[in-house]
Amino acid sequence: MSGDDLDAPLGFPPDGQASSLALPRDIPWAGLALGGMGLIAVSLVAFVVVTEDRTGGLPQALTIAPIDHQMTARRISAPALAAAPTSARDDETTSSIGRTVRAGAPQVEIESGVKVVRRGGGDMPDALIIRVPDELRTSLAPAPDPRLIAPGPYGVLPRIGRDGSRPADIYARPVVLPATIRANAPRIALVVTGMGLNEAMTEGAVEKLPPAVTLAFAPYGERLEQQAEQARAAGHELLLQTPMEGFASNEGAGARMLPANAPRDKLVDMLHWHMGRFPGYIGLTNFLGGRFMSSQAALATLMQDVADRGLVFLDDGSSPQSLALPIAASLGAGAARADVMIEASQRPEAVEALLRRLEALARERGHAVGIASGAPQSVDRVARFAQGLDARGIALVPLSALIAAPARTSAR
Repeated sequence: MSGDDLDAPLGFPPDGQASSLALPRDIPWAGLALGGMGLIAVSLVAFVVVTEDRTGGLPQALTIAPIDHQMTARRISAPALAAAPTSARDDETTSSIGRTVRAGAPQVEIESGVKVVRRGGGDMPDALIIRVPDELRTSLAPAPDPRLIAPGPYGVLPRIGRDGSRPADIYARPVVLPATIRANAPRIALVVTGMGLNEAMTEGAVEKLPPAVTLAFAPYGERLEQQAEQARAAGHELLLQTPMEGFASNEGAGARMLPANAPRDKLVDMLHWHMGRFPGYIGLTNFLGGRFMSSQAALATLMQDVADRGLVFLDDGSSPQSLALPIAASLGAGAARADVMIEASQRPEAVEALLRRLEALARERGHAVGIASGAPQSVDRVARFAQGLDARGIALVPLSALIAAPARTSAR
C-alpha cells in the first residue's frame, strides 16, 4: 500500500488510478434508467389507487379544529352500535333505540332517575341520557365491593368508602327506560319480600319478575349468600328484610327479631348480625315491627347506623304509628314508605284492586312504591302487572330510583 492509498478518501482511488468500481461500458444504462423511471411511475399510480392517497404518500399539512365540548350526541343503532348522522337540532337527537336528551346534570338526574355518583361532587357538563331497549341486560356492580365493607363480629358489614362511595349507590340497579316511555312518565317501584326463606320460591321469583323489581331477602335462609348473588346476577337490586318487634303476635319474626326496648349496644349487635348475612344490598326494610317502628329510641339507633353506613330504609307501610320517615330525615338517612302492601293471604280480587290503586297513585303523584309477599300467587300477579306497565305508559324503576340517599363524607 502506497502513501497515496492512505491519503485517498475512504472508498475512492488515488489520483490517476482507475477505479475498481468503474461502470462497464457495454451496458445500455440510458435504457435501464428510463425503464426504472417507468416502474416508479406505475408504482406511484398503484399506491394512489389502493390507498386513496392522492398526495402519493408525500407529507401534507393538516388543519386541526378545536374540540367542541358541547358536541351533539351521535345516533347509536342496536345491536351493531354503528354511528349514524346526528339530528339537525342542537339539543336533541333521535336514535333507533330511543331518544337522547342533552341537559345539565341536575336536570338529567331528575328526568331520568339515574343517580350519577361523582367523586368530590359537582355537576357533569352536557350530560347525556341514552334510552335503551329492555332486552339489553343491565349488569349490577360486583358485591362485595372492597371499598364498601368493614369487618364485623358476624361477617362483613357495609360502610361508606373512603372516597365517599355508598352501598346505596354502588349496589343499585341503573334506571333503564324503554324507548316507548317518555322521560316524565309516572314511575312505579315494586319490592317483593320473603326471599331466601324457600329456595324454590326464591328461584321462581327471580325467574318470573322483571329485573327492575327490587327483592328483599330475609336473614334466615340456609344458602342466603348464593341466592342473593344469583338474584343480583339476574339484575335485581336487593334489600335486607329485618324482623322487628310487633305489637301483638311476632310469629315468623324468629329468634333474631330486633326488640323495641333493647339497650342500645345490644340492639346494634343484633342489627349487625342481620347486616352480616350477605353483601350487596342497598338498604333495609322491616318485617312486622309495629312496636319497634313506633319507638323513637329504637328507630334512632337503627337509622343512625343505616345513615352512617350509606344505606337507605324502606318502611313497608304496615304500621300507622311508624316514625321511620321523620327520624330518618333528622339523621340524614335516605328513606321511603310503601304506598301499597300486598300480602299472600289476600284474595285475587283484592290484590288486583291494590295494584290498580298503586297505578292510580303513580299517575296522580308521579311515582308510587308497592311491596308484596314473595308467595307464588303474589309473584304471578305482580309479574303480570309489572310486565304490562310499559304499554300503559308507566315506567317500572328499581326502588333506589325513588329514594334519595343524602350525601355523607365520613367512612367507618
